[in-house]
Amino acid sequence: MSSFSRRRVLTTGAGAALGLGVVGATATTASASTGTAARHSAGREETRTLDELYQATLKEGGKLVVYAGGDTPTQQDGTKAAFKARFPDIDLTLIVDYSKYHDVRVDNQFATDTLVPDVVQLQTVQDFVRWKEQGRLLHYKPAGFAKLHDTFKDPQGAWVAVSAIAFSFLYGTAAVGSDAPRDPRDLVDPKWKGRIASSYPHDDDAVLYLYTLYAQKYGWEWVAKLAAQDTRFARGSNSPGDAVSAGQKAIGIGTSGSAVPSNSPTKFVIADGHPFMGWGQRAAVLKQAENPTAAKLYLNWQLSAEVQEKSFNGWSVRTDITPPAGLKPLWEYPNAHVDGFPKFMADRAAVERWKQTFSLYFGEVKGDPTPGWLGLHPGA
Repeated sequence: MSSFSRRRVLTTGAGAALGLGVVGATATTASASTGTAARHSAGREETRTLDELYQATLKEGGKLVVYAGGDTPTQQDGTKAAFKARFPDIDLTLIVDYSKYHDVRVDNQFATDTLVPDVVQLQTVQDFVRWKEQGRLLHYKPAGFAKLHDTFKDPQGAWVAVSAIAFSFLYGTAAVGSDAPRDPRDLVDPKWKGRIASSYPHDDDAVLYLYTLYAQKYGWEWVAKLAAQDTRFARGSNSPGDAVSAGQKAIGIGTSGSAVPSNSPTKFVIADGHPFMGWGQRAAVLKQAENPTAAKLYLNWQLSAEVQEKSFNGWSVRTDITPPAGLKPLWEYPNAHVDGFPKFMADRAAVERWKQTFSLYFGEVKGDPTPGWLGLHPGA
């Protein structure tokens, strides 16, 4: 993909000063004429097949750039490999970074007229509401849109959730033996001191919401006891699971996992009556995307039955796909608080208060970002 030859870089001054994405009156006004109509249009579902969209994408140029939230550069390698196997002639660039960096990166690209991605796929669910209001998102309903649970789609198609994810705690079955922790209350038992890894709740908003649910359920005394457990905190929600899998720690808090019964050496814990958190990773086609047909192909593929039925945790965003035996759809767990996460993310002042409070208990975030430092325009 060429650098910025196809886009005008704004000169210094008021326009360039919009770098952190609070798009002001100029950007809002510029999008108003198209944004207002788009926000209120319903549209119909995509009727083309994946193969038809594939051929149309090749005619468009066969390129696609996706900015995806995640913890390591290789975290989406499985997605890339599966997409390339299905559509071998598409030049896919998929950039993984923390969602909280990708969103402001995209805001800065809007402000400087240097947009790189065609699709954004992020944990920062509040951004999709804001971008919709700013007229930044293409209103589009992929095939199967009607089958998506209402929690996992915008009614006008401005965004969809492409995967259903849960965060909780897990443990190594060999490490804990017959005395496994049954619910979060057991994590503060002194016998686990020095044997717990966690991602920083004040570094990742999904982990933050999980810890917020814990604090609300068990009180600050529980948080203080956990802080006395000599817990090893690290950046990246992958880090607790990695520590347990490597045998470094017995328990990992603040990470994703699968509740599907298996012979895995680790067990992801969901306990009746005790909180965990579920959410949908949202994705959208940017209205200024250089490769809109490729972006549509990507969303249709992600939401297709062939992909949703293979989700690593057994959960789908679609209502017509039955989870494996022993599981219910994610939205049927009241203790998953699926509707609570978007509300939590919308109140940024409250989010900041929670972050700073947890930093008083657990210390400041330390360490380099696990995806590395990617700068302003990765994938350009």
